Amino acid sequence: MAGTKTLTMIKPDAVRNGHIGAILNDISAAGFRISAMKLTQLSKADAEAFYAVHSERPFFGELVEFMTSGPIVAAILEKDNAVEDFRTLIGSTNPAEAAEGTIRAKYATSIGENAVHGSDSDENAQIEGDFHFAGREQF
Repeated sequence: MAGTKTLTMIKPDAVRNGHIGAILNDISAAGFRISAMKLTQLSKADAEAFYAVHSERPFFGELVEFMTSGPIVAAILEKDNAVEDFRTLIGSTNPAEAAEGTIRAKYATSIGENAVHGSDSDENAQIEGDFHFAGREQF
């Protein structure tokens, strides 16, 4: 299946709370194909590099600390209109404002611990996918 790609990370809160399988099921049920996936843990340097765009924001230190607090599942997802469709599937950053049935409405506990990351553009999806996966790991 050809399509566009996006990157997701199932964040440490969702991994810790046992939601990996349910989230992957929601992703699959929404028509996404997983073209790369791994369970990993970000180092402080990894998290700082990945979120460098937010380095001047007041929440940066807390974000880095949270994203290094436990393992994540990184995955490249493929589907036509992948970035926009996945952002719809995950819902608002604030789970209290996320539409019913979205991943964040079901599995997130707060704005900070919001269960999943989703790329915000096709360009960033490529950059983020390449950050986590070597070319030989992408199918």
